[in-house]
Amino acid sequence: MDEHQHPGEAGPDAIVCALCGARAENGTPPPTWLFSVENGSRRYFCEVCSRAHIRAVEGRLDSTW
Repeated sequence: MDEHQHPGEAGPDAIVCALCGARAENGTPPPTWLFSVENGSRRYFCEVCSRAHIRAVEGRLDSTW
């Protein structure tokens, strides 16, 4: 991961969960993963983190909240 890429942002080869760091296989997130756009960058969340934080997702809170 380069110094300008944050966990959860789409990289050229890997998609990583912004909260736990889980990696999507084959560079494509499964349909159970969620993504949001925060401050102009796309952030991905794995199924486990999505379920744990569903209220924040539905309330459209930034992941820093």
